[in-house]
Amino acid sequence: MIDVQIAVNAAYEYIKAIQDLVDSSIGLGPLRLEEVELSEDKSFWLITLGFDIPKKPPKSRLEDSTSLASTPVLYERGYKLFKVNSETGKVEAMKIRQV
Repeated sequence: MIDVQIAVNAAYEYIKAIQDLVDSSIGLGPLRLEEVELSEDKSFWLITLGFDIPKKPPKSRLEDSTSLASTPVLYERGYKLFKVNSETGKVEAMKIRQV
C-alpha cells in the first residue's frame, strides 16, 4: 500500500495536470491540503485540496471613480476531493467537495 505522502502528491499532480481544463477565468490559486482519509476497506486514500476562488465584489449603490486598488478582493473557498487507489497511487476520481 502507498503511504499518505504519495497519495497527496498524486492528487496535487493530477490537479496541476488538468488545470487548463478547469475554468481558466478563475484559476485555482495556491492549493492547500485540507483533509486526508483512508477508506474503511483501505482501498483508497480520500484527499481534499482547497483553493481560493476570486469572488466579484457586490456593486455599490454609489458607483464612483475610486481606484480598483482600494476595492478589496473577496474570495471563497473551493474544495476538490480526490480518490487515490491505495495500491497503484493512481487518481481514480475527482469531485467537488461540498462543505
